[in-house]
Amino acid sequence: MQAQDSRKRRRYSAELKAQILAECEVPGASVAKVALSHGINGNIVHGWRKLARQAEPVVKVAPANFVPVAVATPAPMPEPRGIDVEFRRGAATIRLTWPLGASSDLSNWLRELLR
Repeated sequence: MQAQDSRKRRRYSAELKAQILAECEVPGASVAKVALSHGINGNIVHGWRKLARQAEPVVKVAPANFVPVAVATPAPMPEPRGIDVEFRRGAATIRLTWPLGASSDLSNWLRELLR
């Protein structure tokens, strides 16, 4: 008695493979469920996915898309007021505004004044 092998190797078209692989890439899709819906073993589809990953470059570079952006002219900045100082000595009160850029000069001036 001769044993007959009734199973034959199935061949799938490139279009069907591409469709199945695309369905597997949908967020939340299960490879096993997609394969089962097409009557294919999940291991076959996993193998196709592995081959597809190996065939593609590791890094995909997207073309640069430039979007025109309108930039409004900035509103003029108010002139910095400076450092406002007020101190009293007896009945005398001194109020002055010192430029921000010369703050170290202000500290020297105050040190000499308060000696």
